[in-house]
Amino acid sequence: MKQQVWDVLQTIRDKCEQVVREQNTGHRIFIQVGSATCENAAGAVAVADEFRKHIAASGRDDIVLRRTGCTGRCSREPIVSVYRPGVMPVKYEKVTRELVHGIFTKHVLKGEPLLDHVLDGTIAAMSRFEILNCGSLRCGWKGEKICGGPMANQLRAMGVEPDECRVISASCFGACSAEMAGKHTHILVRPQNVLYRLETLADLEEVVQEHIRGGRIVERLRVHDEPVSQDFFELYGEVAFFNRQTRIALRHNGIIDPESIEEYVHYRGFEALAKVLSQGDPQWVIDEVTKSKLRGRGGGGFPTGQKWALAVKSPERVRYIICNADEGDPGAFMDRSMLESDPFNVIEGMIIGAFAIGAHQGFVYVRAEYPLAVERVDNTIRKCREWGLLGKDILRSGFDFDIEIRLGAGAFVCGEETALIHSIEGERGQPRIRPPYPTEVGLWGKPTVINNVETFANVPAVIIYGADWFSHIGSQASGGTKVFALAGKVNHTGLVEVPIGITLREVVMEIGGGCTGGKAVKAVQTGGPAGGCIPAGMLDLRVDFDTLNRAGSIMGSGGMIVLDEDDCMVDIAKFFTAFSEDESCGKCTPCREGTKRMMEILERITTGKADEEDLNKLERLAKLIRRSSLCGLGRAAPNPVLSTLTHFRDEYLAHVRDKRCPAKKCTALLHFEIDKEKCVGCTACARNCPVECISGNRREPHVIDQARCIKCGRCFQVCRFDAVLKL
Repeated sequence: MKQQVWDVLQTIRDKCEQVVREQNTGHRIFIQVGSATCENAAGAVAVADEFRKHIAASGRDDIVLRRTGCTGRCSREPIVSVYRPGVMPVKYEKVTRELVHGIFTKHVLKGEPLLDHVLDGTIAAMSRFEILNCGSLRCGWKGEKICGGPMANQLRAMGVEPDECRVISASCFGACSAEMAGKHTHILVRPQNVLYRLETLADLEEVVQEHIRGGRIVERLRVHDEPVSQDFFELYGEVAFFNRQTRIALRHNGIIDPESIEEYVHYRGFEALAKVLSQGDPQWVIDEVTKSKLRGRGGGGFPTGQKWALAVKSPERVRYIICNADEGDPGAFMDRSMLESDPFNVIEGMIIGAFAIGAHQGFVYVRAEYPLAVERVDNTIRKCREWGLLGKDILRSGFDFDIEIRLGAGAFVCGEETALIHSIEGERGQPRIRPPYPTEVGLWGKPTVINNVETFANVPAVIIYGADWFSHIGSQASGGTKVFALAGKVNHTGLVEVPIGITLREVVMEIGGGCTGGKAVKAVQTGGPAGGCIPAGMLDLRVDFDTLNRAGSIMGSGGMIVLDEDDCMVDIAKFFTAFSEDESCGKCTPCREGTKRMMEILERITTGKADEEDLNKLERLAKLIRRSSLCGLGRAAPNPVLSTLTHFRDEYLAHVRDKRCPAKKCTALLHFEIDKEKCVGCTACARNCPVECISGNRREPHVIDQARCIKCGRCFQVCRFDAVLKL
């Protein structure tokens, strides 16, 4: 059976490679436009249509428009990439219909890039070569770090100028084993996209002389195995937002057409599945996943291999596997991006998981608010069936497995396993008491494994590249990477995939670029609405499940919101508590009533009607809810309150003692006055006041009637002379 499985996969590969070769025949120019919900909302559909018109008008058959999924660089979309043979690829940001004409006529037709519009800032000139230098802690010569500046200095000493070859420090390529630590470094030379493993300065000199100067690849130093992140770095390696990441779950995002099974197979798609089915040993799969230290990425962080092993222990032969794509956190879009950009990877992970636990039926539970994700998952399932990768006798291995889609109505609580199960069964989405756990009694009373989208997206990489490789990327207790939706008051928002164990500072300051407007970071909220707020003084905290829990927060599914000095932490706690109150399913009293009581106390605090005893009541109530709620969502709901009380108690005290909001966010605690020295009597404030409480003659200082003022702040917004004071 082992050889038969590989023979069938090879037949599929041959067909797919033929299609890919035909697409890449000749010296074609590729124009790539993102195609995901976020890209489309930013105008990608109109941009693609405009390129299509230009291509048709040019009469050229060597210019190809292709689509891909979301790269994750949200605030710069739509992103357009232009690939001309033999030269560096160029990415453009915030492309409009008007900009399409310039890109097409100058860059596509004449080879003259529009350097003022490249992704993440303008550049003076395009270099002939770029060297991406691995910045991993394991890379170096005899313990000496050579990435970044040192590498550039060495190249200059060899006579290589920056306009000839640019040096960029990148994240880990994943090209070395533990035995190589400190003995080698790796460089990726673009645009030829050749990865070299260097051990001495002489090796670097040889690459410079042969490759940079002579145009000849140095085969003896070339790494012939393709590391997991290489394809991504080949296309996006010069962009700082991307090259500081380590992409495993997102390794195909922005690279492949999400609706093309041919492209997915070209990038080693279904190789992991063939490896598993040819082994024919479910226990081997569970052992590999366990050894990889892959923990559930949906929030709980339960070891994936251990969960699969628990399902196998059940004597019940009918088992189910479910992909939880019910992403309900405000500002979170990790799962949606993966389903829209690389759905075949997720489905392959599900099939492997099903084989491991002996399931023959699976479900993808995705919220109905994700129509494009639903469409692409449906397309993936259909094509997998057509190619013999789902259904009866997968790859002629004798293993039967199929998948159906189930749509959720958007209830946040259905992200909890037992509530999700009830929803699929047609019941109201409410959790039940555990134990028994779903791995014992789950869907229709049968053993059921539930993992989220990101967990399944990691499984094929674990199988292809090995458990040891995956486990070494993360921390001591957790292997691999984590995808975060970086949002809030940060310069570079978007999807960020980084090794577990990285510090918050590296994510927020280096990848995120710090706070907007040059303001100081005040806190970072992790884990979605049930996560906690970590103060700026703890930015060197390492991001993994256990350290975040000890800091009063959670990893959650991957939300990460940056707060700056203008944010009121009491108001932030109230915002997330309001969400938890609204989304409580109401089944258990601690969550149903407790979140409502917390909201009432927070409301009193932010309106100046509370005293210090209310803070004690709030803290006791939050701890009670955490101990006694039925499900994990209810038990995590007090985290925003408890973490802000712990780290920002002085702000709470200012609200209750001084009836003052230090951040000047809580409207009820504000009042507005006009500085007579600065007021020029322009009347702008009076003309814009909705309740007409501002009086004064033209060219004379005005006055606000405090008894009538509704504290809307409109006068503060329209004054051009900074005469209105917010106090």
